[in-house]
Amino acid sequence: MNIRYYIDSETGLPHIYGHEVDETEVEEVLAKPGEDRPGRDGSMVAIGQTSGGRYLRVIYVPDSVSYSVFVITAYELQGKPLLAYRRRRRRKKK
Repeated sequence: MNIRYYIDSETGLPHIYGHEVDETEVEEVLAKPGEDRPGRDGSMVAIGQTSGGRYLRVIYVPDSVSYSVFVITAYELQGKPLLAYRRRRRRKKK
């Protein structure tokens, strides 16, 4: 899968770096998401755990023509959103 990233105009680097997330972590979540649901304006939201144990939310737009995605942002789930995700995962396994 070809993954492209939104580039921050101020830094010239992928926007995900501002959230202390790297490309490898994003690829891990997109390869095996715990959840992958529709977001706003045609985007998708993938939530999953990295091999390092972090839970990330990745906002991306799939490319309908080719097997690629455009990652808008990604950040670590913490607090109540993380608890809600874990609760949904437990319910799903039953």
